[in-house]
Amino acid sequence: MSASAADRVVIARIGAAHGIKGEVRVKAFTATPADIAAYGPLEAPDGRLFEVLALRPAAGTNPDLLVVRFKGVADRNQAETLNGIELSVPKERLPKAGDDEFYYADLIGLAAATVDGRALGTVVGVQNYGAGDLLEIAPPRGDTLLVPFSLAVVPEVDIAGGRVVVDPPVGLLDDESDQDPTP
Repeated sequence: MSASAADRVVIARIGAAHGIKGEVRVKAFTATPADIAAYGPLEAPDGRLFEVLALRPAAGTNPDLLVVRFKGVADRNQAETLNGIELSVPKERLPKAGDDEFYYADLIGLAAATVDGRALGTVVGVQNYGAGDLLEIAPPRGDTLLVPFSLAVVPEVDIAGGRVVVDPPVGLLDDESDQDPTP
C-alpha cells in the first residue's frame, strides 16, 4: 500500500516524449538528478509505479533535465501519455535533511510571520524561476506573496513549531497605501 500524499515527496516530473523508443524527458527535483533512479519505484498520483531502466543527461544547459526509459514504456505513443505526471517516493526513502536543509514538502503548510510577529499567511509552495528559491505565501486575503528563501530574508524555519519567520527587505511587503505619494 502506498504512503499517504503527506508522507510522499515529489522528486521528478515527466515531460515530453524523446525519440521513438519510449524515452521521456524528466525534470528531476533532487540535488543530484540521476538520484531519481536510486529511490526505488517512483509513484504517480494515480498509483502507477515507474521503474527507471536507464537515464542520461539531456542535451542542453539544464542540468536537472534527464532522458529516461521506464520499464514497460516501449514506444513514443506510450511515452506521450506520460507528459506532466509528477513522480514521488515515500519520504522515508530519502536521506535525512541536514542542518539548514529542508524538503519543500516540509515547508508547505507552515505559518509565516514577520520578525515583529505580524502574520503573513501560510506557505503554499516553493517556486524557482531560475534565480533561486522563493517561498509562496498565501495571506488570508489577496494575492500570494513570493519571498526569497534565503537566510537573510527567512532567518528562522521551525518545522516542529510549524512556522517560518520572514525579515523582508525594504519594499517587499509595503502596501501602496503606506508609500509616500511625493516624488
